[in-house]
Amino acid sequence: MRDINRRGLLGAGLGAAAALSMTGCGPFGSSDGGRSGPEKPKGDKGAHGQGGGTPEKNVRLIGDGSTADTGKQPNQPAAPVPLEPGQTPPQFVIFSWDGAGEVGNGLFPRFLELAREHDAAMTFFLSGLYVLPESKKSLYRPPGNPRGASDIGYLTDDHVKQTLKYVREAWLDGHEIGTHFNGHFCGGSGSVGNWTPAQWRSEIDQAISFVTEWRTNTGWNDLDPLPFDYRKELVGARTPCLLGQDDLLPAAKQLGWRYDASSPGGRQTWPEKRQGIWDLPLQGVPFPGHSFEVLSMDYNILANQSQNSTRGMPSRYPGWRAQATGAYVAGFERAYETNRAPFHIGNHFEEWNGGIYMDAVEEVIKKIAGKPDVRLVSFRQFVDWLDVQDPAVLAKLRTLEVGQSPAGGWNAFFKQA
Repeated sequence: MRDINRRGLLGAGLGAAAALSMTGCGPFGSSDGGRSGPEKPKGDKGAHGQGGGTPEKNVRLIGDGSTADTGKQPNQPAAPVPLEPGQTPPQFVIFSWDGAGEVGNGLFPRFLELAREHDAAMTFFLSGLYVLPESKKSLYRPPGNPRGASDIGYLTDDHVKQTLKYVREAWLDGHEIGTHFNGHFCGGSGSVGNWTPAQWRSEIDQAISFVTEWRTNTGWNDLDPLPFDYRKELVGARTPCLLGQDDLLPAAKQLGWRYDASSPGGRQTWPEKRQGIWDLPLQGVPFPGHSFEVLSMDYNILANQSQNSTRGMPSRYPGWRAQATGAYVAGFERAYETNRAPFHIGNHFEEWNGGIYMDAVEEVIKKIAGKPDVRLVSFRQFVDWLDVQDPAVLAKLRTLEVGQSPAGGWNAFFKQA
């Protein structure tokens, strides 16, 4: 198995003794019922089924045919509506994936199938290099780093093809395709934490070009195009190592992006905007067996369990798996039972410590899907909901602290001046 995000993932240092461990780094339409995810229109699956093909509809190829405008994305929720006076907010849960490359370990299709089973939408932050053959790496000019350099590995041609297949399938299933940029530089003078807004714009432009010109870069003409216009699809991102948000945001705003998920050490409260863009950070959650909290991402939990080693002591895997699951469940329950703040969980398609973090995510999805008011959505779907809410209502929700329930219930809470 080839690790695709081994080096420098969230390596900003361990803070296990700190109050918050930063180890590196209703609903849509009707509020009735307890569906686990966004309501999807029946019969709107096109021709993709589970094979990831282009829907049978009018298709307008874009550029060299790497991408195509196939119309409205299938399997989307009904249009979001504002909360009614006194209405309990939905509990939004967003599962996201950094890198989103398939390297033959079957994790991308595994979670696509799990999402189908539980009516869930997710966000896949695609690394642009995962659709660029290594033979063409000289096309990449990373800011502050040598031409073609990358702190994550380029994929084999076969894995690039698989990645294209599952990205295509993900979008047709209703998931969001964001970006994790390209070379994942976390240390030294060329770190993304040192990039200027202009350098971020260069990195973004290159990420877009790799996705929209994969046919030219690979020479492959026997694969279907990605069934979306990536320049329109791309409305949010997560930076490598959760670094560089301050200088990314001006470039993101210039491009019209709607959110950023790069801020480290977030709290389980309702979000606000930074520089006009929704700030949707990973969050500190209770860490079973410890007095401190851990960031809601697989690698951060790993860093506290096996001290950054991705191959810790196998005899400890069962306990670590239970601890990871417990952290996610505790974070979910704290929000669900109190302030209903959205809950964000970040992941990588990796088999670290025997794949226990993938098992933990699957277990959590199975535990929470189907609970009343729970909505398993993508980041874009969540900001769609935020953007139609009364700003005064959102401001009121932001007054609730972590683990704070609305005094007197939701109806009384919203009636308070």
